Amino acid sequence: MSSEKRKKLFGTDGIRSRAGEYPLDERTVERIGASLVKNLADELQHTPRLIIGRDTRQSGAQIQAALTRGAESAGATVESAGVIPTPGVAYLTRVTPFDAGVVISASHNPYYDNGIKVFSPTGKKLADEMERRIEEDLFERAYDTRPLTNSAEQEQMPDESRERQFANRYLDYLSNETAQGLDLTGYKLAVDCANGAACAFAPQLFTRLGATVEVISASPDGININEKCGALHMDALRELVKSDGFDLGIAFDGDADRALFVDGAGKLIDGDYTLMLLGASLQTQGRLTGNAVIATVMSNIGLEIALRQRGVELVRANVGDRYVLEEMLRRDAKIGGEQSGHIILADISLAGDGMVTAIELLRVVRQSGKSLAELAAAMKTYPQTLVNVQVKSKPPLDAIPEIKAAMDDLEAELNGKGRLLVRYSGTENLARVMIEGEEQAKIEQQARRLASIIQNQIG
Repeated sequence: MSSEKRKKLFGTDGIRSRAGEYPLDERTVERIGASLVKNLADELQHTPRLIIGRDTRQSGAQIQAALTRGAESAGATVESAGVIPTPGVAYLTRVTPFDAGVVISASHNPYYDNGIKVFSPTGKKLADEMERRIEEDLFERAYDTRPLTNSAEQEQMPDESRERQFANRYLDYLSNETAQGLDLTGYKLAVDCANGAACAFAPQLFTRLGATVEVISASPDGININEKCGALHMDALRELVKSDGFDLGIAFDGDADRALFVDGAGKLIDGDYTLMLLGASLQTQGRLTGNAVIATVMSNIGLEIALRQRGVELVRANVGDRYVLEEMLRRDAKIGGEQSGHIILADISLAGDGMVTAIELLRVVRQSGKSLAELAAAMKTYPQTLVNVQVKSKPPLDAIPEIKAAMDDLEAELNGKGRLLVRYSGTENLARVMIEGEEQAKIEQQARRLASIIQNQIG
């Protein structure tokens, strides 16, 4: 195996790849399960207990079975939570005597992809050092194609009654604990479940809380997860909310760790708006430790300005919820998240949970007596443009005089009324030029100009 392939095994959100291909072929998944258990046992000094859940994509059950075989071959006890949101597994790992929770999901990716992510009982994802040790184990065994275990025909089927118990416990936690005191009687909600893991949970949750709920994209068939629906494709939800007089709409992604919203007029309310509204609410309650909200370099400058007007600092981390959480823990911050709708509320969970996010946003709306549109008007988003430039290499951009001079000139043009971000893609040979400013046409022209200079220098 090449070192390049090895390096790409773990990304910022666990392992993600096309299902059936390395590293999500059956034998490699078995080895991942065995290596995870071996390394956990070394660290814990006892035989680990694992709980495994998955989303609705067609490859999930097979990957779960292979991971279970590998884990059990190394001595672990493994239980299945069945189809359940990613944060549901994080919750169950935290409140039951499991040493790790594993989720088989590729989140917002198409059905033909899948992934593996692991949570500790604290809700944090697998540590970098543990990932490195698992990669080393797989590298050492790269050419050993023998299965670790006997045929899958000898496997025990997951206990469906036990899976229902886990599902009910998570749903009870959401409705009875997290949503305690939230009454949605008289509220009309439209909910897009992305044909994913939210299907069996979100409609029940909001109905329990008293809302009238209309659900779309809640008929998973293994291949329609995230397909023209959910948090990545909001048009159907926006039209439904606008045309049928809903108070608001909620869209989840495939594994329900993120949520985006639509106000009564059909306008998208993304993660930046959610951070603003929830951060302001925490500040009002005196619960915003350090008077800071953690976002990423991609969050709109409008969020920064809206928070600054309240005396709240916006701290930017690298893209990825892993980096947001690291910065939150470093600062003891109570809220952080991404424009995509992945929000972390530290007093509730260190794992982003789309349904928790929805509960807390609905609480803010209900307590205010205003509509979501009225509350969101406190933040003005600035026009944004993004241009990708194919590059041959990735030298430090400010080390190239022509590029640095162009970037400095552009910053002077923006004059504090916009934002420039130039960064390399983490997975492709691309430089990304992002500009925010007051006029769309102007920032598009500025972005093309800078992109052309980058192209001439390193393209």
